[in-house]
Amino acid sequence: MSEILYIHPDNPQPRFIQQAVEIIKRGGVTVYPTDSSYAIGCHLDDKTAIDRIRRIRQVDKHHHFTLMCRDLSEISRFAKVDNINYRLLKAHTPGAYTFILEASREIPRRLKHPKRKTIGIRIPDNNIALALLEELNQPLISSTLILPDDDFPMTDPYQIQLFLDHQVDLIIDGGYSGHQATTVIDLMQSPPEVLRKGGGDISWLTGH
Repeated sequence: MSEILYIHPDNPQPRFIQQAVEIIKRGGVTVYPTDSSYAIGCHLDDKTAIDRIRRIRQVDKHHHFTLMCRDLSEISRFAKVDNINYRLLKAHTPGAYTFILEASREIPRRLKHPKRKTIGIRIPDNNIALALLEELNQPLISSTLILPDDDFPMTDPYQIQLFLDHQVDLIIDGGYSGHQATTVIDLMQSPPEVLRKGGGDISWLTGH
């Protein structure tokens, strides 16, 4: 049975954040809210937990995970960021964007795009997610919580408990989340290319 933590969305209780991080450090698979929708994540270096997420979502080994980071300095450790992209990231994070960047050597090979050696990275605009990342002191490897045969991500913590109890170690109930996946922007292209339109505004890229 999954452990359920009810965490305040504006003022996350430190003791609950600490409990959640202990579960993650022990190899737990965790469902948590973000600014776009709920996500499912685990410790960056835990291959067993990552494989569990693949089975829950029913995705194959080529599925692209996202590295959930707390700030720009953490992004710079796990991805190669030039001055132009740094300014772009600074202007549009935190927010409902996933940015595709060249992965650094800190990223396990199995998590990189097999041909391009890239990784999707983002900073969520959500107090619970940021508190988790701060307490964990490293990124979470994550995927949007979209169940098999569904087209849209999960946003209702009660429904998440109904469907995923016994399948994950922890469900953080932070209330209703956003209802869209992130906007995915490939910063390996010049100019940057929008790969998926989601919660993040793209008018600054398209001009309209």
